Amino acid sequence: MTAAAAGRRFAWAITGSGHYLEEALAIAARLPDVDLYLSAAAEEVLPMYGHPIETLKTRYRVFRDRTASAVPVGTLYDERYHTLVIAPATSNTVVKCALGISDTLPTNMFAQAGKLGIPCIVFACDTEPVVVTRSPHDWVTLRPRRLELDNVERLRAIEFCQVVRTPAELEAALQARLAQLELAWNTSSS
Repeated sequence: MTAAAAGRRFAWAITGSGHYLEEALAIAARLPDVDLYLSAAAEEVLPMYGHPIETLKTRYRVFRDRTASAVPVGTLYDERYHTLVIAPATSNTVVKCALGISDTLPTNMFAQAGKLGIPCIVFACDTEPVVVTRSPHDWVTLRPRRLELDNVERLRAIEFCQVVRTPAELEAALQARLAQLELAWNTSSS
């Protein structure tokens, strides 16, 4: 384990997207030492997809978007984290991050992580001309507008930010980060 990883963790922010939510949570569960940071929208969406907050608390430390000044962001200043992951990231979160707007817990985490030089991996939802995704009750086809696709490109240009488009790309980016930190995936099935 590198000095950068010693005693530090992954901060994983979840936004209000159901797109690839199951896959993102499955990947998070395989990482060592993960804390969850939930937007208010994530708190609404997670139970709709079968993930009550109380159940998540049995596996993770969970921070919620309950303060006007995003008090949990202060954990970044304590050098608790070596990496920030935002997965999945709604188009709303993507544009806010791309434009420097930090008015939710995930967008505040993104802004402050960047200012601190903490690498961030963003799993953006609207990255293709056609997106087929699971809603809480059915499958739907979405057609992101040029605006959403352009915002993903704006986000790619930000320092300390890597944008991924699929669960496989998210897993590959995390594999590379684990290798940099001399860490490994969890092997237990719990």
